[in-house]
Amino acid sequence: MKKVHPEFAFQSRELEGQIEGTLGDPPNRKNYDMMVQALVSEYANGDGLDDVNMMAFALVDRIRFTDPKGLIREAYDYEGGDPAKVFGMANCDGDDAGRAMYAAICDNHPELARQAIVTAFLYKNQARWEDDDQSLDQLARNDEGDDEELDETSVGDDFSQLFDQDGGERE
Repeated sequence: MKKVHPEFAFQSRELEGQIEGTLGDPPNRKNYDMMVQALVSEYANGDGLDDVNMMAFALVDRIRFTDPKGLIREAYDYEGGDPAKVFGMANCDGDDAGRAMYAAICDNHPELARQAIVTAFLYKNQARWEDDDQSLDQLARNDEGDDEELDETSVGDDFSQLFDQDGGERE
C-alpha cells in the first residue's frame, strides 16, 4: 500500500461522495448518466468548470488506465508532476465523446487534467493506496497533554479581554 498526497486522498473521497449523491438512494442511473453526459459534452467543447472533482467525475466512467504503478507514483505530489507524462498513463478510447473530452482537457487545462486523472484513478483503485490516519486517536497519540487546564467555570484570557473597557492591549 502506498501513501498518497493528502489532497489527492481528499479529492478521491469527495469524488466518491459526488457520485453517490448523484446516483441517489435508491440509485437512479438515468440521472447519473445524464449528469456525466452533460459534463463530458462541456469538457469536450473546451468549456466546463475548472474543478478537479467535476473533471474527474466526467472522466471516471470513460477513462482506462495503462500505467497504474506510474499513477500511484504521481499521486505522491499534488501540485507538481509532469502533465504530459500522466496523459500517457491513461486514455478514453471507448467512444468519440470520451476521446474528444480527453484531448480537450489535456490541451486546455493540463495541470487540472493531471490532478483529475490521478483522482479518478485513486477513486477506481482504492485498494492500491492508503490515506494518512486523521482520526482523533491518531492525532492525540503524540499529544504531550501540556494544554492549559481550565475548569468549566473559568474564562480564558482571550475571551475576557474582548470585553475589557479599561483599554487592555488590542490587536
